Amino acid sequence: MLSLRGVVVRFGQVQALAGVDLELGADELLVVLGPTGAGKTTLLRTIAGLETPDAGQLELAGEDITHWSPADRDVALVFQNFALYPDWTVRQNLEFPLKAPGRRLAGGQIAERVQWAAGLLHIEGLLDRPAARLSGGEMQRVAIGRCLVRRPRLFLLDEPLTNLDAKLRESLRVELALLRRQLGIPMILVTHDQAEALSMGDRVVVLGQGQVLQSDSPEEVYRRPVSPLVARQLGQPRINLLAVRRQGSHWVAGQGVRVLEAGQEAERMQLGVRPEDLVPEGGLDPAWVRVVEDTGPAQILLADWGGCPVHLLVAKGSHFAPGDQIFPRVKPGQAMLWPCGDE
Repeated sequence: MLSLRGVVVRFGQVQALAGVDLELGADELLVVLGPTGAGKTTLLRTIAGLETPDAGQLELAGEDITHWSPADRDVALVFQNFALYPDWTVRQNLEFPLKAPGRRLAGGQIAERVQWAAGLLHIEGLLDRPAARLSGGEMQRVAIGRCLVRRPRLFLLDEPLTNLDAKLRESLRVELALLRRQLGIPMILVTHDQAEALSMGDRVVVLGQGQVLQSDSPEEVYRRPVSPLVARQLGQPRINLLAVRRQGSHWVAGQGVRVLEAGQEAERMQLGVRPEDLVPEGGLDPAWVRVVEDTGPAQILLADWGGCPVHLLVAKGSHFAPGDQIFPRVKPGQAMLWPCGDE
């Protein structure tokens, strides 16, 4: 449905997008994940036609749209700050894009589309309420509805759930994913929230410094990240990253703790292990628990392992306390290794 080839966008001396290659299927929800400054919003604005690339090409449904105007692209962009007219009613906000020059929709068609979108988003009872009197979640539903009524070829969502509380974010995450499947319209959602990326995306693109670092299924990006930089984007608590060196038949870290049996890799490597894949017993060398955090369904241990701070995710019923001695062990097949210096 959408193809980007070598897209470069510069703002003065700053290169916001540095040769981005990207594909989007006709029935796919693609999540673009990255920290602030990664180029996520610039990517959406470029696809929508609000920014013109300095190099590269964009194709939509097989047509070169690199230099098309935003109106000609028929792409809907939802901003994170809602962007509603506060003195207008919800109905007026939803009607607005349908009354734009060139739409040529009759009054009955406009009313039908507004009612359709309101029903999908469960805001039928709000149609005559001024936007200024809506909650944050209601405002976001209206902002999404204003794009829905257009029935565009492509949805772009710029961190649409960021300004909502945790409970509402979780609820709307599920509704958005279901809504996209129901409509069958491809969608790109950008976020810095790993929970959104893992729970919503058919595929995740990890963006960093204007470049695509990895593009794959959520499970693949989580379990087989191509670099420590990608690995740090997903996981709570964050992945344990240890500088290791070969000593005898083991990789050792810090003050000589034996972390894992060594293979045929280089003499020094960067080793990554997720907290849920580091268990507190069965290892060769001791660590000491420093902090115990209760997260509800599980506990997080922060331990000192030969001078290296590591996190372990353990079951709720585990009885650990600061000062306890443990013997961390990496679950078989769950360690990740990268050459030193890889980011």
